[in-house]
Amino acid sequence: MQQGPEIWIRGPVTVPQDPPPEPSPTTTARRFSWVGTHGGAGTSTLSFVYGGHDCGRDWPGPADPSSVLLVARTHASGLAAVLGALEVFRRGAAPQGLDLDAVVLVADAPGRLPKPLAQHVKVIESVIDVYRVPWVPAWRLGDLSGHPPRETASLARLTGAAGRVR
Repeated sequence: MQQGPEIWIRGPVTVPQDPPPEPSPTTTARRFSWVGTHGGAGTSTLSFVYGGHDCGRDWPGPADPSSVLLVARTHASGLAAVLGALEVFRRGAAPQGLDLDAVVLVADAPGRLPKPLAQHVKVIESVIDVYRVPWVPAWRLGDLSGHPPRETASLARLTGAAGRVR
């Protein structure tokens, strides 16, 4: 092998003969289980738009992805429900083998959140990654055929749906 540049901290570095292999085009993104923290949270819509497994309000089963995205609406009871679900994970009371990756908050109405609700979101963001999904009028009408909103580009990257964002 050829000798590469000397790095003083670790010593000489060898240069590989062949470049590293390119990622396979068949590599799939990490799969997630969408778990609603309350009824009507939006797990069905999110799993259709972003992929992954819709668990509704149940924990993922043995054959389902163990990576969990908790879902809640941004109304007061939705934010309280997600805080309760986070507490279940904090206490270690969630089923064994589940990985809590993030919380996804789905807008319950168009426009900005009232200040008290925005403060609840800040509390949630202080303990876990939060992805926000804005109000999408077409989704309310059942039209899931469009692209995910551009405000959700980071969620789309996480779930592997990045190519679908406008």
